[in-house]
Amino acid sequence: MTFLQPFILLGLPLILVPIVIHLLNRLRHRSMPWAAMMFLRSATRKSTRYAKLRQFLILLFRVLAVFALVMALSRPLSGGWMGWLASGAPDTIMILLDRSATMEARSVGGQSSKRQQALEVFVESVRTLAAGSRVVLVESAFQDPQEVSPPEALLDHPRTRPTDTAADLPSLIQTAADWIADNQPGSVELWLASDLQRSNWLPESERWPAVAESLAGLPQGVRVRLLALNQSWDENTGIAVRSAKRRPSADGPVLDLMLELERTESYATTVPVNITINGATSQLDVPAETTSLRFRHQVPLTEADAGGWGSVSVPADGNPSDNDSFFVYGPPVPLRAAVVAADPFVQRILRLSVAPVPGDTNRVADLIAPARAAETDWSSYALVLWQAPLPAEKSSLETYVDKGGLVVCFPSGQADAWLQPVWAELQETGEEAPFLVGRWDEQSGPLASTDEGLSLPLETLSVLRRQPVLVHENVLATFDDGQPLLARRTLGRGQMLYWATQPHPQWSRLYDGPVLVPMIQRLLEEGGQRFGAALHTECGDAVPEPPQGRWTALVPSADRQPDAQAGVFRSGEQWLAVQRPQREDDALTLPAEEARALFGDLPLQMFEEKESGPASLQSELWRTFLIFMLLFLVAEGFLILPPAARRAPLSTLTGATTTQTQSTPTLTS
Repeated sequence: MTFLQPFILLGLPLILVPIVIHLLNRLRHRSMPWAAMMFLRSATRKSTRYAKLRQFLILLFRVLAVFALVMALSRPLSGGWMGWLASGAPDTIMILLDRSATMEARSVGGQSSKRQQALEVFVESVRTLAAGSRVVLVESAFQDPQEVSPPEALLDHPRTRPTDTAADLPSLIQTAADWIADNQPGSVELWLASDLQRSNWLPESERWPAVAESLAGLPQGVRVRLLALNQSWDENTGIAVRSAKRRPSADGPVLDLMLELERTESYATTVPVNITINGATSQLDVPAETTSLRFRHQVPLTEADAGGWGSVSVPADGNPSDNDSFFVYGPPVPLRAAVVAADPFVQRILRLSVAPVPGDTNRVADLIAPARAAETDWSSYALVLWQAPLPAEKSSLETYVDKGGLVVCFPSGQADAWLQPVWAELQETGEEAPFLVGRWDEQSGPLASTDEGLSLPLETLSVLRRQPVLVHENVLATFDDGQPLLARRTLGRGQMLYWATQPHPQWSRLYDGPVLVPMIQRLLEEGGQRFGAALHTECGDAVPEPPQGRWTALVPSADRQPDAQAGVFRSGEQWLAVQRPQREDDALTLPAEEARALFGDLPLQMFEEKESGPASLQSELWRTFLIFMLLFLVAEGFLILPPAARRAPLSTLTGATTTQTQSTPTLTS
């Protein structure tokens, strides 16, 4: 409980006034011995004890009435978001705002999004409780701390507007901890608003203990207030383009679209899907019975169609951020891959994985000897497959990755000096083989399930030998003992992937093909995108460099930015489609207690969203205290009535008093 007028509490000593008056009244009466009344003392001893109790209750109710009046005037607030009695306003309030796409959802019966509700609560709380506090905003899209003044500016601040990005809560909170450590403010509170989407909180991440330790180690004694907007959404249907590929067919080229519908309800219905290609719109009625549906749709193209853009959409519903999805397409692009392998068998397997179909000139594998790697120009390759010791010095390969290239590294069995200098100290383990795969990312990345929803058979992959992978930034697959099998590292605008085993019979059955070939083909197409006229990326990822100045938004509006909003953009002859992240379509939320546990022993106050919305986040109790004051005064007034008046019915109190007054002269006479 806190107070909107805390200075009124200075009047609490006024509750002593009834006690002082009572004591002064007792001093006005002195006891006078009277022999004629001595015999009555023993007879009235019992009634005297009752009179003392009655006087004590009268005094108590008077004290409580004054106390209730003072409390009502101080305007107390009950529990909820602004709890912590007598905690005082902090010197600095850090607003941590989840701006992911799912925060645009409306709770059942709500008129504003979860993001808007959070901002309204924050602004009202700062205005009423912490008007003198410094407000620093850290939002999930850019994670760039900015001071905001006055607090009302949060409602229209450019960094609080909706985005189509995902959120990384461990990174967001770590950013706040780093800012506090660098700026050394006074007392600090973190006000965090999120819908507790599990894919954004990443509770399994190994970063959480370090985040909690960073906050606990700050000298300010940071406190956390979590506004959990985790109520169920209004009925919602989302659509996404999982792939858009131009393919040849017997009737000419077609644009092959893989679409996915995600619904919050599972009843049978027909979902109207609008498909727009280069401005022409058609409608496709899709029967849906389950909450998740993936289907393919093909659009005929002409040979002269060099490329363009498109979108798919569903009718407006509870979350406008997932009602549209965008794609672009262009003419076929020849894909070349470089294979650098020290082992001849591995070289042959990797070459076949790049170009598995003889005569397909669209996929070419160039074999490069490790000794010639330093003098090779990698800029024309969509993918580099490397099974040899990596160069010790910065080389053209690193420059290739910085500019957007893709490199897949397989262990050489020797020490690699570049990027991983401590690898030279590690030897192959003597653990018992085979090693089995325990987990891998089936939602996105090179090991994701197929367009038809089929998983790659990693559970049957047997590994006889493995070499430690020291890159733990983004682990895509692990063994059943938790050790990394495949990890990804971002360097500049490109990526390097590291395998813990290689496609050789003495190492693993990766050479069989059901895992290796789909993975390499996906990476080949991903790496080849930068050579074509059509690029795809997810909102929040690194935006490709525009060939001519900047990216211009075409759809759905011209004021969009590719680093924060989904849409179609163009620069010269280059098309760019920005999608919301795939993990934003995962509606699974984190239980509130599990979210609380991630902060360790930090003082944390959690408030969960109620059905009545933001108005229920805080309530004033002054009316309640006024009611209690009236009750105390009524009780005190009843006790001070004469005994006969208290016994008589309320309707006859006046008449009874008159009769008693008239009878007195008769008794006296």
